[in-house]
Amino acid sequence: MSIEILISFCLASAALAVSPGPDNIFVLVQSLTYGRKSGIAIVCGLISGCIVHTTLVAFGAAALIKANDNLFLVLKLLGAAYMLYLAFKVYRGPDKLELKAEDIRRQNFSGLFKTGFIMNVINPKVSIFFLAFFPGFLFSETMGTVTQFYILGFLFMAVSFVIFSAIALLAGTISEYTNSHPGIGKVFKWMQIIVFLLIGLLILLSEK
Repeated sequence: MSIEILISFCLASAALAVSPGPDNIFVLVQSLTYGRKSGIAIVCGLISGCIVHTTLVAFGAAALIKANDNLFLVLKLLGAAYMLYLAFKVYRGPDKLELKAEDIRRQNFSGLFKTGFIMNVINPKVSIFFLAFFPGFLFSETMGTVTQFYILGFLFMAVSFVIFSAIALLAGTISEYTNSHPGIGKVFKWMQIIVFLLIGLLILLSEK
């Protein structure tokens, strides 16, 4: 077992969770609009939805890798290419960080949890991302591939939960900072680009 690979995976997951995206911006706006508890409820739903995607990817990708070792190389190349595509997509996007409170309705905890869960589960991009991300961080030659995928999935969920919850709890401070620093959107944009490129490189350098 390679602890270094797991540490690299956790650091990459943390960088992704911090980088502004639809999920953490939604958490931030919900927290600003209806309070921290509402934001935490959304976080719990979003993170729980990752279990579904982890399961789909664990059994699907594990079967592919088990069937043919060469497919591991194909998955690596596709994963790195997908990260490059995500970096390019961010590069072509706007520099401005927009925090919109539109279409957010007041709900109870269970309703907000369900909203977050459904938002995550119905998004096929999450499974595609996991399929691109996880194979490059397999960390053991003796442990089963499915088990490794589940460990990576739960590590990803744990790291994301901590960071998303921090965003919910610090929503007011984050909002004030972004409003008083108009250029922060450009900084976040390039941070995302660098994160995606670095993860792509890590995937390419990974070994089965």
